[in-house]
Amino acid sequence: MRVEIKPKLLKWARERAGYDLAALVQRFPKLAEWEQGKAHPTLKQLEDFAKACRVPIGFLFLSEPPVEHLPVPDFRTVSNARIAHPSPDLLDTLYICQQRQEWYRDFARSSGESPLAFIGSAHLDSDIAATAASMRAALSFDLDERRELPTWTDALRRFIEQADAIGILVMCNGVVLNNTSRKLDPEEFRGFALSDAFAPLVFINGADTKAAQMFTLAHEIAHLWLGQSAVSDAQASQLPKNKVERWCNEVAAELLAPLAVVREEYQKHSELPDEVARLAKHFKVSTLVILRRIYDAGGITKTQFRQAYQSEFARLLKIARSKSSGGDFYRTQALRVGKRFARALVVNTLEGQTLHRDAFRLLGFSKLETFHNLGRNLGILV
Repeated sequence: MRVEIKPKLLKWARERAGYDLAALVQRFPKLAEWEQGKAHPTLKQLEDFAKACRVPIGFLFLSEPPVEHLPVPDFRTVSNARIAHPSPDLLDTLYICQQRQEWYRDFARSSGESPLAFIGSAHLDSDIAATAASMRAALSFDLDERRELPTWTDALRRFIEQADAIGILVMCNGVVLNNTSRKLDPEEFRGFALSDAFAPLVFINGADTKAAQMFTLAHEIAHLWLGQSAVSDAQASQLPKNKVERWCNEVAAELLAPLAVVREEYQKHSELPDEVARLAKHFKVSTLVILRRIYDAGGITKTQFRQAYQSEFARLLKIARSKSSGGDFYRTQALRVGKRFARALVVNTLEGQTLHRDAFRLLGFSKLETFHNLGRNLGILV
């Protein structure tokens, strides 16, 4: 049985998923003819096509392609080629995080938790240094403590723990749920914030470099201080024209490496690469953030900054790609969904307040054994 589908719906679904014809022609040899209306797929072929393009099959029966918008403000820059068409991976990640946030909001309220005072405590006219100082105090973000940590990767892990401790649901994942075939693209987005007085959530694109993740986390927390949700492609190198993004970038940089301290520590007569490495080790932040702060302090010109930043980013990206992405599944799972959320969901499910079916859906797996092993890894089960 052949199904008559408007050719423009097929083309829309393919392009929505980021595929060109060549990428799908081996699996669907007559796709070009389908898109030209010269032939029609069977229902089974249409179901396979919808699955391959990660689109609800019902969309393909519409008269016109649907216009999909991100459910939160989109502050990604126009340099992003796919900004007008959010990918299925970004959309699905946002939707599952919204569902997790909704669950945790209900959990927090039923547990008698109070609204978090820091959400929306700042505004765009707030002083950058004062706001960063208040964030540092709330997070117990101690510069001397960070200096004692072995690496800035350890500092990132500690940063996530500090955000989790004050009530922020921090989730870091490089794929959609646990589907390793659906990798998130850092070129599309680096993170997002979902503001809420009971369940503020920050998502970090784990496919990005560890260096970029540090800045993304600081940037998205700044969004929470404003009380604003947003999708971002925050980078320490950017000086955005958008007022909100510029403010968040400035606060993030000040939080990680206070400008006054950078000016005291910066040795302008040293070679730039050596000084960047020294200060990165001193502040336990990435070399990219340090380059930005040296520029902010007037140590290098804008041209020197951009050249040095691009070179350093390429170096870090090469290192990141050469490393294995493996690791303990359950430690990774806790990072993907956030320890605060995972603990609450596992305990609530074991108490019979949440159905296992719903817990599995929010966690992204389907086996009871996996659920119990996650509980053991979190110290909930023995």
